[in-house]
Parts: sequence; C-alpha cells; structure tokens
Amino acid sequence: MSETVVLHVDLDQFFASVEVLRRPELRGRPVVVGGNGDPTRPRTVVATASREAREFGVHSGMPMRLALRKCPDAVFLPTDMPEYRRVSGEVMDALRSFPLLVQVQGLDEAFLGGDIDEPQELAGRLRAAILERVGLTCAIGIGRNKHQAKIAARFAKRDPGGIATLTTETWLPTMGARPVGDLWGVGPRTVAKLDELGIPTIAELAATDLVRLQERFPVRAAQWLLVIAAGGGDTEIVTEPWIARSRSKEETFAADLSDPADIEREVERLTRELGAEVVAAGRRVVKVAVKARTSSFYTVIRETKIRQGPTTDLDVMVSTAMTALAKVEMRRPVRLLGVRADLESEESAESAED
Repeated sequence: MSETVVLHVDLDQFFASVEVLRRPELRGRPVVVGGNGDPTRPRTVVATASREAREFGVHSGMPMRLALRKCPDAVFLPTDMPEYRRVSGEVMDALRSFPLLVQVQGLDEAFLGGDIDEPQELAGRLRAAILERVGLTCAIGIGRNKHQAKIAARFAKRDPGGIATLTTETWLPTMGARPVGDLWGVGPRTVAKLDELGIPTIAELAATDLVRLQERFPVRAAQWLLVIAAGGGDTEIVTEPWIARSRSKEETFAADLSDPADIEREVERLTRELGAEVVAAGRRVVKVAVKARTSSFYTVIRETKIRQGPTTDLDVMVSTAMTALAKVEMRRPVRLLGVRADLESEESAESAED
C-alpha cells in the first residue's frame, strides 16, 4: 500500500561540484568558489566550498582571505551563475522524467511528491539518474511533509549521496533534544524570543501552550511554531516553474566609502547592472531597495515603489534607487552597498496584457 510522501533533493556543494564537473582534474582537491576567484581581494566571501575544503574548516559565508589561510592549497574559482543555472536545469529535467510532482526550490534544491510504494528505492533511482545524466551527487530526505523531508536531507548530507528518512513517529525521538534553531525557517530572532520564554529545545516548544507563545509572537506565528515543532508541515507540491520574485546585486568595497557622491555613483552603477540583467530576462521592476552596511557592520535597507508602475526603464530604476538611498542616514563610512529589484509577478503581467 502506497502512502503520500515528500522527498527533498539537495545537490552536494553545488557550485563547487559544477566546477569539478567541467574541470575533472580538480576532483579530490579542495575547491572554493566565491567572488571573482581572487582570495586576496578584501571583503569577498566564500559562496561554496567542496567537501575537501570543508575538512580544513572552510565554509560558505567565510571571508575568502580566511579561507586562504585555512587552506592555502585550495583551488579558488569565481562564481559562474549562467553555468550553474544551465546545470540546474539539467538536474530538474532529470527529476521531471519520473512520474512525480516536482517543485523547484532553487538552483540546487527541489521537492518531489506523489503516491510512492518504496520511497527508499525511489530515492536511490533519483540519485542514480542525477549522477548518470548530469554527473552530480545529491542528498535526499524523505518525510511525510516538506519540513520533515528538508530536515531529513540535512542528515543525508553527512555522507555523499546519502538518503535519510524522518516520519511523524520518529520526529520527536530524533529532533526533540535539538535546539529550536534546527527547525526549518526558525532564524536567530525567533530563537532569541523563544530563549526569553525559556524554550530552548524542539520538544519543549512542541509541548508549549499557545497562550504562552502569544506573549512574544502573533497568533499565526505561534500556531506555525507549534506545528513545525511537532513535525508538521506543508505537503503541497507546487509544480509551476520556479520564478524569482526579486534579483539583487551588492558589492563590498576594498576601502570604505564616505563621500556621498561616491556612494551615489556606486548605487547607480549597481542599479544599471542589475536592471540590465532583469530586462534581458524579460522581467519588469516594481520596487527598488538599497542596502548599506557601515564600517561598524550596521546594516540598513530602504525601499521605494516605482510610481509609474512596472518598468524596464533603467533611468526610472536609478531615480527610484536614489529616492531609496536618500532614506538612508550615512553617519559612518560604508563598506557594502547593494540594490534589490522586486519583480512583477507573472500573473500581474498576464492580467495587464489581457
């Protein structure tokens, strides 16, 4: 008898694995991908590190200079998003060759669902198909919902190409003693609020009264926390193509910026570069946000809606970015600037055409 199952496919060290795929001579060597590939350039960070590099303590988000010190013999490579998107498409095509619902979650992740007799056997065939057709390995988590499958995939990633299962029956015995931050979607701010309530573990959260949670959370957020702490979660597999709702571009500068004219010039440059990419992808922008991080690491984001409505006009995007930038108080030198473009949804675009 089959049961409704959700599988989560998570490609192993995706960016680094793609680089090894097209450079087979790098197999078995520590590979670090990030920025323009120059580990001596200040203020750039690691995007992905291969398993071999991680053995030296290198991980995503680490400064490239620190990665160089930890693993001086690593091969450092620049990010190549067009290639990663191309390979990701091949992986998703391989998954769609199975009689399952496929929800693309990002470049290196997907949820699959359906009525499945032998989840473990199916996971093995999915893994083999990706390896044979694309040449990449992946971890696969199996659960009764997306949350269980996502967490199970984390356990599966302990071994290259691993498979792991979590069910409602095994959820609390496996996850109960773990910190609440291990739940999918629970970030540092939520963890801090739960700590204030004296709720450090998943089991304690699952046993907490809703009224107590409402001391620090809105009712819907409190209800959601109780559901995921007990191993619950969404089971719907959305098969529509994955379409980004926004795109962003940011840069950390070798020297802090303090001159307002320099800051405006960099924001304009980033906005035009980002806008050109969005227009080339056939999308329209509805809102522009500017991000600034000061020398003290204080980060502020300000956004402005485009008054004229969805646009592909780069000059309009720049003027909107400048309006957003004017909302940022520049009391200290700036080490990082970023621009985010919120994109018109496909549904809105279709309605406008009708």
